[in-house]
Formats: sequence, C-alpha cells, structure tokens
Amino acid sequence: MQDAGAPQVRTILLTDLVDSTHLVERLGDAAAAALFRAHDRLVLELQQRWRGRLIDRSDGLLLLFERPIDGLAFALDYARGLRDLGREMQLNQPLQARAGLHVGEVLVWENSPEAVRQGAKSLEVEGLAKPLAGRLMALARPGQILLSATAEPLAHRAARELGERGELLVWKSYGRWRFKGIPEAQEVHEVGEPGLAPLRIPSHTPKAWRDLPLWRRPVALTAEALLVAGMAIGAWFLAQPKPAIAFNERDWVVVGDLRNLTSDPRLEDALEQAFRISLEQSRYVNVVGELKVRDTLQRMQRKPDTAVDRALGSEIALRDGARAVLLPTVSEVGGRLRVSAEVIDPHTQTTVYAVSADGKGVESALASIDEVTDQLRAKLGEALQNVQKTSVPLPNVATPSLDALKAFAVARRVANTTGDREQALGLYRRALQLDPQFALAHADMARLHATLGEPGAARDEWRKALALPQRLSPQERQMIELMLMQHTGPQAYFRKADEYLALYPDDYQTIGRLSSNQWHQRNDFRAAEALSRRALKPQNERFSSVRYSLGIMLLGQERYDAAQTEFRLAREAGFVGAGELYALLHEARGQYAEADKTYFAGTAGRNGWHGETGAIVWIDRGQPAQAAAAVRDWAQKADASGDVLELLRAHAALASMAVLHGQGDAARARQALLALVEAKGAMGDDLYPPVSTELRLYAGLLSAYRDDRAGVEEALRRTQGSTVVRDYPTIRELHEVLQAEQERLGGQPRLAMARLAPLVRQDTALVATHWALMRAARAAREEDVANAQADWLATHRGRVFAESTTSDVLRFFNVSVSAEVARSRQQAATKTP
Repeated sequence: MQDAGAPQVRTILLTDLVDSTHLVERLGDAAAAALFRAHDRLVLELQQRWRGRLIDRSDGLLLLFERPIDGLAFALDYARGLRDLGREMQLNQPLQARAGLHVGEVLVWENSPEAVRQGAKSLEVEGLAKPLAGRLMALARPGQILLSATAEPLAHRAARELGERGELLVWKSYGRWRFKGIPEAQEVHEVGEPGLAPLRIPSHTPKAWRDLPLWRRPVALTAEALLVAGMAIGAWFLAQPKPAIAFNERDWVVVGDLRNLTSDPRLEDALEQAFRISLEQSRYVNVVGELKVRDTLQRMQRKPDTAVDRALGSEIALRDGARAVLLPTVSEVGGRLRVSAEVIDPHTQTTVYAVSADGKGVESALASIDEVTDQLRAKLGEALQNVQKTSVPLPNVATPSLDALKAFAVARRVANTTGDREQALGLYRRALQLDPQFALAHADMARLHATLGEPGAARDEWRKALALPQRLSPQERQMIELMLMQHTGPQAYFRKADEYLALYPDDYQTIGRLSSNQWHQRNDFRAAEALSRRALKPQNERFSSVRYSLGIMLLGQERYDAAQTEFRLAREAGFVGAGELYALLHEARGQYAEADKTYFAGTAGRNGWHGETGAIVWIDRGQPAQAAAAVRDWAQKADASGDVLELLRAHAALASMAVLHGQGDAARARQALLALVEAKGAMGDDLYPPVSTELRLYAGLLSAYRDDRAGVEEALRRTQGSTVVRDYPTIRELHEVLQAEQERLGGQPRLAMARLAPLVRQDTALVATHWALMRAARAAREEDVANAQADWLATHRGRVFAESTTSDVLRFFNVSVSAEVARSRQQAATKTP
C-alpha cells in the first residue's frame, strides 16, 4: 500500500439508493440485475461528464471531484437520471437517492496490487471530511441533496456554469445542525430542482438534530431571563454604529485625490497610495481602482491626471455605480499631523460624516491612516471584529519608509499611464533599495512584467514577494499564490481560484483571468461566458476588454448575433485591441467584405491581412499561396524578435501549410518543427509549461492527416507519461485523438470510435476530436456517424475560429479541415444532378 501523502482539499459526494434492498426483493434477481446495469451505465456517463473519480460503490456511491460545482452537477443529473430510469423500467415506486456534498481535506492513497486482488479497493479515501458528507447523506430525505456550509457558497457562485438550468435551482438553508460524532454544529443547505427535489427541511434522527437556540427549545425559561436577554440584545444593536449612508457589504467607493495641506511634498503621493492600500484590506468595502477612475475620466473627456475632487468624484461614482466618495486630507493642526477623511454622498455631494486621527510628526502618518480607514470601515457598517481581524498595519503590509512609498506610488502612476517600462521598473527598484523587504513592490513589478508579456520575469518577482509573507496582506498573498499556480496545472489552479473568489468575490481581474483559462485550458465556452458575465461590472477597470472576451465566448457557441453585439459594444466602450475575432465572426458567417472592413478598422489590420490571422483567413478562403506567404513573413519577424513562443507557433503554421495545403515539403517541414521543439522547447516550457508537449502532439496530428502511422506513434512515445498530458484537459484530449488515429491506422477503427464517441458528446470537445471521429467512422463504414461529424465541422464555424488551446496552434488545423469539408460538400452538390 502506498503511503498517504499530504491532505488534499477535495469535494466529496456520498449517495445512497433509497430502499435498494426492498427493491431487489420486489423485482427479483433478473430484473434487479438489469436495473443495476442501467444504473451503472448512468453513473459512468455522469462521472465522465462531470470529471468525478469513483472511489467506492455498493448501495451508494462515493466520488471525489476537483470542484464543488462538478459534484453538485453530478448529483443533480443523477437525481434526474434515476427518475427517468425508474420510469423506463416501469417501477411502481420512484427511484431516488439521498446525497451529501462537502468540501474538505482528505487523505488519498492507493492499495497495492496484491491487496486489490484480495478484494480491497484500488483507492482509499479517509479524513474528517468524509464522515461529515456521510452524515449529510444520512440526514437527507429521499431525492434530497444536502450541502455543507463549505460546499454551498462555492457551488452557488459557480452555478451559472450550468447555464439556464443553474438559474432555476432553488437554494435553501436549514440552519445549524448537530451530528453525532462531530463536535461542532454545522450549517446545512439544500439545492434542488423544483418538482424533483423535496425542498423541505430534513427530519430529526438519532444521529442528527437541529441546534436550536435556547428560546426555541422545549425547556421553559424564566420571564426574567427572556427580559434580560432582550434588553441585552437591544442594547447591543443600539450601540452599533449606524451608517448615515445606505451602504451595504461589498458596495463600492471612489477615493479622491489626497489633499496635502502640509509643506512636506513626500506625503502627497505616498499617503494617497497608503490610504488605498489600507482600505483595500477590507472584504466589506470595495475600492474603485485607479485605472478605472482614469478610464472614466477619459470617457468624460477629461485628462487622466485631472484631480478627483468632491464634484468630479461624485460624477465618477454615479457613472461607475459607487455608493460613496472618500476624500482624504493630511494637514498640520496645533503642531500635530492630522489625517482625515470625508465620506461624500455622490447624489448630493454633501459630507455625510468625517473621521480623523492625529499624530506627532511625519512618522505618525501611516499609523494615523490605519486608524482613519478602520474608523471609516466601521462607519460604513463593517463589524468591528472583522475590521480588527483583517487590518494589517501599513508598515507591515506596505513599508514603514515614506520615501519608499513615494517611489512606489510614482512607479504605479507611470505604469498605469505612460506604460514606460524602464522608468516604472527603475522606480520600483528605487523603492526596494529604500526598503528591501517591500513585498508589494515585487508584486507590482510582477504585474508589470505579466502585462508586457514577460511571464518568466513575472514569476521571479511573484516568488520574491511571496518570500516575504509577513509583508503581504492576506488577500495579496493568496492572489500571488494563485498567479503562480497558473503554471502548475489547471486542476490546482481552478481549485485555488474557487477558494480565493469565495473570500474575494469582487476581484474582477481574477474572474477575468479565470474565464480566459476556462477558454484556453478547458475549451469550456459556457463556463468562460458565465465568468465573463460575472466580471462585466461597471467598476471593472477592464470592462471593455471583458465585453470583448464575452463576444469570443459567444462566438465559440455559434451565438453569432449576440457575439456581434458584444464586440460592437466593446469597441464603443473604448476597447482598442486588435479585434481579430470580431473580424473572424464575419468570416465564420461567410461575410468576407464585412470581415475585411472590421479587421482593417482595428489596430492590427492597418496593413491588410497578414501574419497569423492573415494565414487563417486565406486558408479559409481557399488561397493557400497567400496563406503560406503570410506565415513565412510571420516566422521571419518572430525569428528576428527573439520571441521563442511566436517562433515555435510560426513553425507549427509552416508545417501546417506544407502538410495540409502542399505549400512546401511536408516531411521536411514536420521534421523542422520537431527539431525546433528539441532546440527551443525547454525555453518555451519555461514561459508556459504545456508548449513543447502540445507541439509534439500537433506534429503527430499532422502525421495522422497524412496517414503516417510512424509519425503518430513517435508523438505518442515522446509524450508518454507526461504530467502535462495528465494535467491539461485540452492536451489530454489531443493525446486521445492521436491514440484513436493510431487505432484507425492499425486497422481498428471501431476501437477509435469507442474512444472518441464519449468525448464528442461534451460541449468542450476539440474540433480535432470531431475530425478524428469522422475519419474513424468512414474507415468503419459507419457513414451516418461520419456524415454527422462532417456536418458538425461544416456548421460549427464559430467554434472552429474561436477555439484556442494552450499554445494556440490547433487553429491552423481547425480552419483547414473545416474548409476542406465545406469545399467537399460544395463539390458533391455541384455533381449531383
């Protein structure tokens, strides 16, 4: 038996089939066996659909999932599937299960082969999370899905990923319950579909009962005790600070420019930045970002550096949906340094209240800012214990050096306005010279490198920041950990992202990155759409680019009109990106003149169709020579620039043109690609780990196109046992496609079909998977299946253009095979009398 490793946070689902023993007795052995075979097929299908791992089964199931929403989706589909199965088998009683869902730490280990042969399970799961899931399952009514307080918010926030069905779910809370063997009371929740789930509070059992407050227990209390309790509660409420403005948790504020009424110029930028950093520690108050304020100023036709005062701050707040404006001031009063802040109602521009803190000398400024922001948070309604719990003193979370803070603030302004790389980095380095422990300076440098497309340098700075955990706020530390996990595999990243967003649900930049990763790493356009919509808020400083991303996700689902609307609104909102996919939307619809017009109006199209996008368009329009010329030009520029990723991708495009369109020697181009991967792949992987693996598999896919079995087997051999294949869903699926092609070329097309059929039933299936199934079906003389996949390739043009895997090389193949199928159909139609 292998030792259990470190505990892992997983979603645990336990189910129990209701009255299964009685059902077997009533049906008889033969009918019961048929029922359970059908049941097992249902479980297997749902397990594959929702990425679950089946650990144990008997009368019930024990499954592990990476994400709570996947476990919930399995439970919902399982409940519906059991109902349909019961009707199909014409049972006289409903076929139902109880289900319990929890998220927590578990230990997972594999039993030895000998133990498995002796009857042990192949995988064991233990830990405190398992019995709680079991208690929830046992408490549930027939057909009921109960969730713990840990699982419910994570699943609830991700429910949009279930589409329209997720909007129809009913979420209920049944308060705190006591479970035998579990020391602390637990919150219990139910999720279900109306008409299918009980949606009723569970009944008490000997092992589970509600944790009722004293006044609701069947024990008589004295009238004096009730009176004292009532007076105490009333007094507590009266003592709480009542906000004089209608401010709710997670509402937004605009921070105006700090007024410096002292003679010390260091305080101006430094304290304004300190005020923001201190206030941003709150999970109750959201602060509109500096970039968003500048963007709104531009839309108001004001200069980005215009001072934000009472009037201007109020107008920005009304435009961006902020509830209040905060105006900080630093002044000298009676020989002491005073930091104060006014809370402004943007509707009336009047001061609702003001707070202040005094200190002796400039050294007191940071402590005074902490005191002022704590007062503001309490005035706005945040509980005092939360303020105390989440407030880290500014010298700890930023720097005790005002000079370092001044350099940091100016560096941020340069990075956010002019974008001058060297000047901004020089200022950040100056801040670090003044305070070598200034972790936020490292974090900001990492953000700047990431924005400039320098992921290696960004990772180095993230790690330097994380090496100073005592100088980071809890949110900043978790965000940096999340950024670093982008390069360790999607499973860990998505799990960490769910945990982070449960704590910081209004971090729209993180939500936007998560949407992009759903697109690139999982090919999941629906989940990416849901996340884009979640980030499409007026307070988001990247509002226009998020709207453009939403257009891409809609294009990938063939929702052309909706996608076109989002692309148009993105441009109207100020999006100034290349707009390539906006143009490709028209290309997908065969509107070539509109595609040209849209592309040429963007920043990338000023010189006509060229480079990568030009190659794709010329491929689609049946102009391979022009496509090849565009690729050669792209490769030359990539080589001259020294951009390793672009060079690798351009050579993948050169190989594509040779193999798929006869533009060059196919074998030589494929070998040139593999030679470049050998020479430069490690450098590419250092920037983005999946690069060399995906390129080797792509070379194998080009071999498969030529029916070159040796090339396919070489690609599979070189990627055997790869952790990238294991961890990245789209690459794992591409590996499956090559295995299917190996089976087809080995004379076993039906094995290939069996491998591919479950994959194409998923919305996330790659275009290449549909192509491979079409080829396998033709080899197996299954013309109906082959024609269905050809239909898919010819009609899902939005997906063909929008699909974007980890290194984004499949797009050349996708457009080529889709166009090939479309032209074959046109030729066949013209020959038909």
